[in-house]
Amino acid sequence: MLAENLENLVKKERLEGMLAGRQEGRLEGCQEGRKEGRQEDEHMKAEQIARNLISRTEMNDQVIAEIAGLTVDEVSRLRPEIKH
Repeated sequence: MLAENLENLVKKERLEGMLAGRQEGRLEGCQEGRKEGRQEDEHMKAEQIARNLISRTEMNDQVIAEIAGLTVDEVSRLRPEIKH
């Protein structure tokens, strides 16, 4: 009887630990997903700023990259998309 109760307690504790671990994992996953989403959103906004500068100004890629927060290569890849 005592051994059975002890075994049940161990199983219960193990199950609670597993559930807590899963919940923690879900929370971490959600937080990481939100962070990645914000980063992607910021990058998309930076690309849109670069596109606007390319289409509306005569700035070179280096200046646009500095303003938009992108690399020169990223701006150079956007330039062919834009029609003056």
